[in-house]
Amino acid sequence: MSTTFTKLLERISNFLATYPGLPILIAVGLVMVNFILVLLPAWPVVGWLARTDLFLHLGVILGLIGVLVGDAL
Repeated sequence: MSTTFTKLLERISNFLATYPGLPILIAVGLVMVNFILVLLPAWPVVGWLARTDLFLHLGVILGLIGVLVGDAL
């Protein structure tokens, strides 16, 4: 199991070394999606996503991780 996890981490590391700014771009996209969801009518799922700011929080976390990984690579 640990060799599979190690291989997965190695593949992710190699991919992010090729595209170091990708996590930050995805994070900006998630923040923009959250902004659009706030503007939509409060349908059941959309209303819950807008109230919890799920995509905003995921975007900020992914952006911070992307900055840390981008600096390390």
